[in-house]
Amino acid sequence: MSNIHPTAIVDSEARLGTGVRIGPHCLVGPKVILGDHTELISHAVVTGHTTMGSGNRVFPFACIGQEPQDLKYHGEDSEVVIGNDNTFRENVTVNAGTEGGGMITRIGDRCLMMAYAHVAHDCILGNEVIMANCATLAGHVTVDDGVIIGGLAAIHQFLHLGKYSMIGGTAGVNKNIPPFCMVSGGYRPTLVGLNLIGLKRRGFSKGQITQLKEIYRLLLQGTGKRDEMIEAAEQVAGDDAQVRYMVEFIRNAKGGMTLHKRDSDA
Repeated sequence: MSNIHPTAIVDSEARLGTGVRIGPHCLVGPKVILGDHTELISHAVVTGHTTMGSGNRVFPFACIGQEPQDLKYHGEDSEVVIGNDNTFRENVTVNAGTEGGGMITRIGDRCLMMAYAHVAHDCILGNEVIMANCATLAGHVTVDDGVIIGGLAAIHQFLHLGKYSMIGGTAGVNKNIPPFCMVSGGYRPTLVGLNLIGLKRRGFSKGQITQLKEIYRLLLQGTGKRDEMIEAAEQVAGDDAQVRYMVEFIRNAKGGMTLHKRDSDA
C-alpha cells in the first residue's frame, strides 16, 4: 500500500508499487510507474513516460521525465527508464529521450545525482554513477559503471565515459574519456593518470594495475603509429577481460580521445 500526502497530485493512471511514499506537493503523471518503496520526499515532479524501479529517492524540486531540451523534439512518446536504489537530490533534472537518439534516457542502479545535476535526452548511464553538484550531461552521452563526475563539470554531446573514470570539477569535456582514468582541468582538460584508488577499491590486483599502467603509457602517452601501439597494448592485456576492455574502448571510440597532459601542453 502507498502513502500519499493529501497535497500531492497523483494521476489515477499512474502505477505505484508497494510501500511507495509521496510527500507534500509532489506531482506524478499518468504514464509514470514507481517501483516498490520509492519515495518522493516533497515538491518533486515525475512525469512523461517514466519508469522507476524500487528503492529510489527523489528530493525536493527534482524533475524527472519532462520533455527534452532539444529543438528537434516534436512530441514523440519517448521514455525515461530508471533502475533501483538511486538518489536524485534537490533540483536534479532528467529529460526524456528523442526519436533521433533511440527514444530513451536510461539510468542504472545505485546512482547518486547530487543537487542541480542534469541528465539530458538519450543519455545512457550504467550502475553506481556519481554526478556531483551542477554536473551536466549533454544529449546522447554514454556513462559506464562507476564513473564519478565532479561538480560543475560539463560533458559534450555524443561522448562516452569509460568505466571507473573520474572527471574533476569544472572540467569541460569534449572528447571521450578512457576507462580507469582521471581527468583534470577546466576548458581543455587532460588525463592525469589512472584512478588508482578507485581501481584498488574495486578489487583490481597489482598485476592488473601494472598492465593498465603500461597500456596507459602506450595508448595515451605514446606518439608512435596507432596500429602498432594497439597491437602492443593487446599483447600486454593478454586474456584479462578487464584490461582488454581498456584497449577495446580506445580502439573503438569515435570522436577523439582525451590524452595525457604533456609538458608542451602547459
